[in-house]
Amino acid sequence: MNDINGKGVSVELEMNRRKHTTTGKLLFGLLTAAVVLSLMATPAVADDGAEASGISGLDTMWVLIAAFMVFFMQAGFGMVEAGFIRTKNACNILTKNFLDYCIASLTFFLVGYAFMFGDGGEANNFIGLSGFGLSESVGCPDNLPIWAFWLFQAAFCGAAATIVAGAMAERMKFPAYLMYTVVISALVYPIIGHWVWGGGWLSKIGFADFAGSTVVHATGGWAAFIGAVLLGPRIGKYNAAGKARAIAGHNIPLASLGVFILWFGWFGFNPGSSLGVEGQENLIGLVAINTNLAAATGAIIAMATVWLVYGKPDLSMTMNGALAGLVAITAGCAFVSPWAAIVIGGVGGVVVVAGVALLEKIHVDDPVGAVPVHGMNGLWGTLAVGLFASPELKLENMSAGLFYGGGLTQLGIQAMGTLACAGFALVSMGLVFFAIKKTVGLRVSREEELRGLDIGEHGMEAYSGFQVFTTQ
Repeated sequence: MNDINGKGVSVELEMNRRKHTTTGKLLFGLLTAAVVLSLMATPAVADDGAEASGISGLDTMWVLIAAFMVFFMQAGFGMVEAGFIRTKNACNILTKNFLDYCIASLTFFLVGYAFMFGDGGEANNFIGLSGFGLSESVGCPDNLPIWAFWLFQAAFCGAAATIVAGAMAERMKFPAYLMYTVVISALVYPIIGHWVWGGGWLSKIGFADFAGSTVVHATGGWAAFIGAVLLGPRIGKYNAAGKARAIAGHNIPLASLGVFILWFGWFGFNPGSSLGVEGQENLIGLVAINTNLAAATGAIIAMATVWLVYGKPDLSMTMNGALAGLVAITAGCAFVSPWAAIVIGGVGGVVVVAGVALLEKIHVDDPVGAVPVHGMNGLWGTLAVGLFASPELKLENMSAGLFYGGGLTQLGIQAMGTLACAGFALVSMGLVFFAIKKTVGLRVSREEELRGLDIGEHGMEAYSGFQVFTTQ
């Protein structure tokens, strides 16, 4: 076998290449078959032209612009994840980020939207069962054409799927990642979305998640957690004594750009969830300012916390603090006052620092902090609705928050809902990852991990001529 720094390709790497080629052909065949069967099985797509009564041109434009901004968040995720990992794995993480949105778009069109917003009859509390391939205009608000509403929801689906890439970076097989993406986009995310936004059981009891702290972020975060547990830590992450070692990302400026892109995209993510402009001008303004205040406070508090605990104002933790604040406010951005958004974002900053430390202590290797940012702060932000929901801002089927004299009713509903969604995500994705691990395998070989996934999985480099091989 060739030396790890040699120019040749080892026998093991060549075998992996052949396996990947076979898996790729299988995935292509399955996807092609799914598209063909869908076109054959579904009737003509519903006609929701501009002449349909009740559709607002202004609302349609607003939702489409928001959808475009949420789509642009994929670039933000890609930059953050690439910047926080090593040079030798940058192409791999970007390829995963690119493909998960492509796969999410197709699977959400074929089956995911129907499972999320379709009418399920007696099973409607759990899953929708109509509108496959957009054959029916189900679940769409009267003020929007189905096409605009679908695109906005598809962008959300892609965001949920891409969260996992960062937590399982630098050691997960590319074919395994593609298989995971199909399942979460086609089934797991849509089912949780149906419970909350599609008329399912949680929506009927007053569970509130305005833009997806639980539906999008916690779903991706808990899937990332169970995946990282089954995958195991990167080679060299822990020393012989079991103490965590810092594995620095290769490009912090790139990650910083990614955070700013995500922050910008969140102004589509949260305010766009109003699904309209006319008559909702005040709501949109409130959601926007709450989003911004939570992010800013999360960054400051995370910086202060890591400075106090570790002696330095770490930029990577500060940036994750901003993302933590954004995730935390996403559930309650329409239901809380600005002062509460500051508190929610500030607590999110503490949660992300404590969460990173906790994961390192229990030997769960998350290279970019996806689990603390999305999973833990998705949980916190959802619970925060039960604490801070204002009587003037809450929905009719909600109770006011505990701090407004509403008692424990809404807090209890929020706790039950977010724990149910977390449990479903952990169990379902745990089974998926376990099945993949026992079949095609989750993790690349030791040699491939040391050499870098860019070379082993894709046969290319992120920075041609500057590849540095390492044994760490």
